[in-house]
Amino acid sequence: MTRRSMIQALNEALHQIMAAHPEVFCLGEDIGRMGGDFGVTRGLWERFGPERVRDTPLSEAAIIGAAVGAGMVGMRPVAEIMIADHITTCYDQIVNNAAKLHYMFNGQFKAPIVIRTATGGGFGGGPHHSQSIEGWFMNVPGLVIVAPSNPADAKGLLAAAILSDNPVLFLEHKALYGLKGEVPEELYTVPLGRAHVARVGRDATVIATMRMVVDALAVAAELAPEGLEVEVIDLRTLRPWDHQTVLASVAKTGRAVVAMEGPRLGGPAAEISATLSEALFGQLLAPVQRLGALDAPIPMAPVLEQALLPGRSHLAAALRAVMLGASEAAHV
Repeated sequence: MTRRSMIQALNEALHQIMAAHPEVFCLGEDIGRMGGDFGVTRGLWERFGPERVRDTPLSEAAIIGAAVGAGMVGMRPVAEIMIADHITTCYDQIVNNAAKLHYMFNGQFKAPIVIRTATGGGFGGGPHHSQSIEGWFMNVPGLVIVAPSNPADAKGLLAAAILSDNPVLFLEHKALYGLKGEVPEELYTVPLGRAHVARVGRDATVIATMRMVVDALAVAAELAPEGLEVEVIDLRTLRPWDHQTVLASVAKTGRAVVAMEGPRLGGPAAEISATLSEALFGQLLAPVQRLGALDAPIPMAPVLEQALLPGRSHLAAALRAVMLGASEAAHV
């Protein structure tokens, strides 16, 4: 084990898997000599050369279009969309080409591509650089959505995503890039579609991803002296999400808070809470609470952004609400 930041863990995964698999190459804006806007591709251009680490024009549609074509002929492209908000300009390539390719051609072609992108708010980036985009893609058959919360998972999940034959949207929360943790030095994979019980508890379950997992673990530690033992489930993969692990946890605790940074309307929190209510209605001791952002564009001003995005105080309030059996959401 070596202590790594999430940026370093992702970078190490790319170095190791590109060395082991010559069909893997990277493409995106400023990923070559510059090493990427956040430094995730640092050193790849010098090691593997411009053929395998390709700087592209400022055209997200061209990046993903080229990646889809490369995947069809046997390559495994890792495409970087610098900021997740800009993925709207290549939405058609992802949804109507990459996700449907295997089905439309009856298995003759596949799109083993990974789309890495920096998501999330909390840094004053404003409405065009701070959105949580997972809800935009949750109902797209054929697409996998991965969302790590720590460096060790980030490295293993990225390796698994690159080796997968499915198109994978790989979300990297900007607020977690500097988060450090113990990471195995060797190349390894973390299974896609499998959640992780990040903390064991008996009284209530928090289901979360990315930054909200970090917040959930902190809140659980704060509430433990009050006698409230919170179980924290890190989904890790949003599509397909791990029904078995989540349902087993909530069946045990009888209470659930689904905590996501994105808007509550139409997002993964809505899907998960609906599934819990359908499957465990008679076993729930309180209504499922959904925690998410307010229904508004994300402001530039930090104080307004903090008011809009869910945080630890909102999560603590939601957990206290489910313990009381209350039905009022903590952040709507």
